[in-house]
Amino acid sequence: MGIWYLLLIVGLCWAQYNPNTLLGRTSIVHLFEWSWADVALECERYLAPHGFGGVQISPPNENVISDRWRPWWERYQPISYKLCTRSGNETEFRDMVTRCNNVGVYIYVDAVINHMCGTNAGAGNHGACGSYFNAKTENFPAVPYSVWDFNDGKCKSRSGDIEDYHDIPQVRDCRLSGLLDLALEKDYVRSKVAEYMNHLIDIGVAGFRIDAAKHMWPQDVKAILDKLKDLNTQWFSAGTRPFIYQEVIDLGGEPITGSDYFGNGRVTEFKYGAKLGTVIRKWSGEKMAYLKNWGEGWGFVPSDRALVFVDNHDNQRGHGAGGASILTFWDARLYKMAVGFMLAHPYGFTRVMSSFRWPRYFVDGQDVNDWVGPPSNSDGSTKSVTINADTTCGNDWVCEHRWRQIRNMVVFRNVVDGQAFSNWWDNGSNQVAFGRGNKGFIVFNNDDWAMDVNLQTGLPAGTYCDVISGDKEDNRCTGSQVYVSGDGMANFQISNHAEDPFMAIHVNAKL
Repeated sequence: MGIWYLLLIVGLCWAQYNPNTLLGRTSIVHLFEWSWADVALECERYLAPHGFGGVQISPPNENVISDRWRPWWERYQPISYKLCTRSGNETEFRDMVTRCNNVGVYIYVDAVINHMCGTNAGAGNHGACGSYFNAKTENFPAVPYSVWDFNDGKCKSRSGDIEDYHDIPQVRDCRLSGLLDLALEKDYVRSKVAEYMNHLIDIGVAGFRIDAAKHMWPQDVKAILDKLKDLNTQWFSAGTRPFIYQEVIDLGGEPITGSDYFGNGRVTEFKYGAKLGTVIRKWSGEKMAYLKNWGEGWGFVPSDRALVFVDNHDNQRGHGAGGASILTFWDARLYKMAVGFMLAHPYGFTRVMSSFRWPRYFVDGQDVNDWVGPPSNSDGSTKSVTINADTTCGNDWVCEHRWRQIRNMVVFRNVVDGQAFSNWWDNGSNQVAFGRGNKGFIVFNNDDWAMDVNLQTGLPAGTYCDVISGDKEDNRCTGSQVYVSGDGMANFQISNHAEDPFMAIHVNAKL
């Protein structure tokens, strides 16, 4: 009796922090602005076979159509909770969730629940489903919400918008960039939000990214989460709680911190990508040798409370957090190293980015095209994700998750799951290496000179395929090979001019 009670308590305590991925799958990918039909196909043809645990999707509920140019950020301006966007309708959404779940790749919804559309969105039927709304009078009959369901009376700033990020009530009660701030202390509003999220749970989603959590009181978020159902038992064990990770931008220096939200679930650790980008770029005197105590030792939130990423849809455009240090697909060589490091290191639960290209145009250091939406046809519909003969994507979809180096490191993380961080080595500069118990080993050369070192890998003797430069196919390697001797030692030679100046081996890549 006692042990079962203890296990029950442990299970309940871990509940909303557990990503709910299948055993042996340790990462999710953000398929930013993909259509539901393309997500379903990708789950079946690529994500499941390569060990991805899930997909973060763009917000699925009806948003304002801001203008004929259809910027990406319109998805973050809701006008109802109907499942109808440029990614697809409810029928297509249900089909995606079912098909992805059936191959063990779960769906995580980007839930925009802090606010509705902006005050300047006007009035009319220009929503993705054609629902009527009036932003000026704060009337959203498709929910329904009225003027009584917003925080205008609570906000104490002169403009009604957030003006001072050191004023906690202002950050949580005033409008974020003019977006109509919902009165989440009202049980009616909480219930409408929970009704939307429970509808998604019934369909079969596995969890939620809570957008703009920093701009909601933690107790209001908790009150909504307490209203959520357990996950659908068609795919999940009875009593499984939805995975929750909250967008809390906390780079230090403000009174609101990520730890304020630990009681509700994990938080997005924005310091991770900002700091790692600075290190890999070798800015501010940073060196990879300093990464030996990466994680909590760098002032990050506890590992079991962290959702980590190198870049996200906001900060790859200069929005959000991290500034110029953030590495993205535009910096492909350094970006692959950063993602490789993230996927090899045990800290946090990892999310890989999958982007679309846009026509960057800088004026006075600012990208004036940072608003541009997904690749689109002349009628405004989103272009399909086409797959090239070499397995990369066409139609301006970047598909970083399909890059060999990133895809193979997702597998690496699965293989070494649960293994200790071990056998750290560095040259005092930007050549570093570390292992994960006796399952995997990774080596980086980010210096301006060649690397030729003998290192203790901790791996069993044998010949291994370097999964960065190639793939193990049958019993041969299409890239470089690494020979591990009986004492676990191996020689690594990495040119500073290499396309990818890092190598990784694991026990499932042994020839």
